[in-house]
Amino acid sequence: MNEERKIETEQVDAVDAPPRARVTEDFERKRDYLTGFLAGADSAAESGAGSDLQAEVVTALKSIYDPEIPVDIYELGLIYDVAVSEDGDAIVTMTLTTPHCPVAESLPQEVELRVLSVPGIRDAEVKLVWDPPWDPSKMSDEARLELGML
Repeated sequence: MNEERKIETEQVDAVDAPPRARVTEDFERKRDYLTGFLAGADSAAESGAGSDLQAEVVTALKSIYDPEIPVDIYELGLIYDVAVSEDGDAIVTMTLTTPHCPVAESLPQEVELRVLSVPGIRDAEVKLVWDPPWDPSKMSDEARLELGML
């Protein structure tokens, strides 16, 4: 009665990444589920006056703080690049202070959610890179001042 069940497996060299979901129609943004959370964000991002989509994404990124250091991730130098296409697709290239950072799994997801919360952004992708590695020289003067390093 004890039948041995075997699972067939197949060795492959690589697997294609699944396609990213895209919003193809223009639609009016409904109530954002992060509205309450972002209520304390700078009013510049909300007004949109004289600012482009990339600047609004940067403003959203400046509202994310490192849990161990009282400085936002943009001023800390963790954001290497923010690119926004004409279609509203954003690609954020970032790093962490160390690969063993306690928020290594959650911070890139938070960055993606914050970028997606910016009105006009259709899709967001976060690329986590380790080269060049982060070091304190990547911090802005504001971050160094906040940490007493100036």
